[in-house]
Order: sequence, then C-alpha cells, then structure tokens
Amino acid sequence: MSDLRRVPSSGAVEVGYPTGHLGHLTEHETQALIDFKDLLEEKGLYKPGLPPSHGDQTLLRYLRARKWVPQDAYVQFSETEKFRNANEIDKLYDTIDITSYEASRKLYPRFTGRRDKRGIPIYVFQIRHLDSKAVADYEKSTETTYSKAKTDGKTQPKLLRLFALYENLTRFVQPLSSECVDREHPQTPITLSTNIVDISQVSLRMFWNLKAHMQAASQLATAHYPETLDRIFIIGAPYFFSTVWGWIKRWFDPVTVSKIFILSDQDVLPVLTTFMDLEDIPKNYGGKLEWNFFDEPDYDDEIKRVVTWENGFTNFPPGPCHWQLTEDGTRLECIAVGSNNNGQERRVRVCTIPKAFPPKSDTAVETPVINGEKEETSATTNEDAAAETTPKAPLAKPENPDATADSVAGLVITDANDSTEQLSEKVASAADAATETKAH
Repeated sequence: MSDLRRVPSSGAVEVGYPTGHLGHLTEHETQALIDFKDLLEEKGLYKPGLPPSHGDQTLLRYLRARKWVPQDAYVQFSETEKFRNANEIDKLYDTIDITSYEASRKLYPRFTGRRDKRGIPIYVFQIRHLDSKAVADYEKSTETTYSKAKTDGKTQPKLLRLFALYENLTRFVQPLSSECVDREHPQTPITLSTNIVDISQVSLRMFWNLKAHMQAASQLATAHYPETLDRIFIIGAPYFFSTVWGWIKRWFDPVTVSKIFILSDQDVLPVLTTFMDLEDIPKNYGGKLEWNFFDEPDYDDEIKRVVTWENGFTNFPPGPCHWQLTEDGTRLECIAVGSNNNGQERRVRVCTIPKAFPPKSDTAVETPVINGEKEETSATTNEDAAAETTPKAPLAKPENPDATADSVAGLVITDANDSTEQLSEKVASAADAATETKAH
C-alpha cells in the first residue's frame, strides 16, 4: 500500500475552490463564459433573462471540466441536455415514488448534514453496504419504480432511479449550502461536494462483482454531472487495493483523479481536520459527530439558523425536495415533491430561507489576484442561485408534517445511451492516459 498512499499537501485547502468559480474568474475564464453562453444561445440550448435557462454556476462546471474551451464544453453540455430530455430527468425527480427514492439512499453516498471549512457539503459512502444481496434486491425493486417520466428505453431502471439522488445534490443540498453565510466566500455559490469513501470490510470479490456497475456510474456521472465532486478521501483501503486502484483511476477524468486521496489509518484524522472541523467529522473517523451511515442528516447550526419551518414541519421530510424563489424574491422556499404509493403527487412547502446569494450589495465580481493586482469584472456572471429551479405550482397541504428528516442524496449512477457512450469512452481514455504518469 505504500505506493498508493496519497495525501493532500499542507496547502491543499486553498487549492482549487474557489478558483474558477463565480467571483473568482480570471479575464480568460470570464471571456470563456461569455463565449460559451453565446454559443449555447446560438445552438438553442440557452436563453438569457431573469432568470436565465441555466445559471452561470452550472455553465462554469462544464467549462472547468473542459479546460475552459467553449466548443469542448458545448459538446459535453449538449450530450447531457439530450440525455436529460430523452429521460425527462426533471419529471423523474418531481414524480419519483418516495419509497423507491428512500431505498436508493440506503445504498449510496449520504449527506451528513454538515459542511467542510469552505462550506461544501460532506457526504459519506460506505461501499460494504453494496453487497451482492443488497444490490440484487435493489435491482429487482427498481423494475417497478413509479414516476411520470418517459425514458429513452436504453437506460436501465436500476440506474435511472439514481439520477434522482444526484438531482437532490444539485437542486437541494448545494443551493441550501450556497445560502449559508458562515463561510469565507459567501458571494460564491456551492457546486461541489466533499466525499469520505469508506472501503473497509470490502473483499476483492465484492469489488470485482461491482466493477462494471461502478464503472458505468463513475464515467457517466462524470459525463452528465461534471465538476460536482471536490475532495474524495478513500479510507480503510485493504491490502489488495493496488489492483482495484488500477481500475478506478480509469473511470474518472484526470482532474477528478487528482482530487482522490488514499489515506492510511494514521492519515485519516490529520487530513480530514485540515478540511473539516472536528465537530463535523463522524466519530467513526475520529471526529465528534454522533452520526452513522444510516442516520438522517444532522444539520449544522448555520443551516438550522437560516431555516424557518412552515406548515407544521420541523425537519425535512423523506423524499426529494428542491428550492424556488418566493414571489417577493427575498427568500427561497423548499418544496417537497415526489409521489406516494398510489401515484398521488406531492407538492408541499416545507420551509423558507433568506436569499443570501448573490449579496444585494454586490455590483462587481472579484477575481483572483492577477500579476499581483486584483481586478473586477461586471456582475453579469453573478446570477440568481435559484436560476435552475422549476416553475411554481399551487402547493398542497402537508400530508405528514411530522415525517422524519431526510434531505439528501449522493453520487449519481447512470446508464449510457449511444451518444453518452462515446463521450464516456473519451473521458475514460483521457483519464487513463493522464493518470499513468501521476504519483500514486
């Protein structure tokens, strides 16, 4: 394992985010965003306005993934839009059966309810729960998953269901984190997640049995949800992990591979505390947080502070939720969606939070220091954090105001169609070529 031991450098907290994010763009990056939006508008994939069809924070994810080349970002973005439209991902999320959604959450990365020192949400993934029986039972249950979404007929139901989990990350958890102002860069929206991946108690046979499933998940998540993963801390690596690492590093693009850190037992707490407060690290990994994998999120004090509960709710209910602007534009309201067992759709207002992003006083977006001097660009790149929320509809009365908490998802697992297979192959090939020379 000595050849695989990889830990972040002492300055790792400041590497990456917020560079390349709103409020921290260079002149070149700002121009790339302008050119990308012009190209998408020309191709009919983007509409400007208040709000625009896609927020700048989303478009920047594709630009970062494609090294700030607008044409390359367009190729990936257009493939994703085709996939989303062919499988009606928005409708899938809004109408998925709540029980099915909750079953998916039990096997994949879970939000702890805490954020790291930069304000990025923390997820934990314990792969040992993906044993053969659990996966077989799960796959069987996905055959009867209810939603009103039509599919392309190529994507397997067992993988399509998990799109809803990733939608929850981008439509609920990240916007909630963006409205929390107890972070160093509150003017910059959160579009990432920090992940602790626990591979202890996992056998080589189990890794082998999950290989094809996890490969499709990793490559296609990279294709359709680029730049949503920040640091990935792999802990509990068994002695044979050098073999497994040879597979894994081919599934991600080179940038993502550079964010994966394999920690020995003695490295876990020193590295995690570089990124997270001790109170936000689960006790299983040396911290003080009383939280286990199957627990509901234990929300931090800032999240509790900003939330104003409504309609009898005191916590986020099971199932998918998303945020949208209130009519006066000063707050965001949390809408619980999904369908119950008989297909009846749910649309209930759970709570509201103050709209803190973007700060009203901002008239310009600050960029990083360039050649020793700070520069400013116009605030045209600092758009509404709720730009991607769905249109409002009449709200129903809550069916179960006392439902237990649940708000989150984790990494998405998708399946390929013809166009995304080609894109995924390119991603895999690029990752393989670039990572062969990287230090393990």
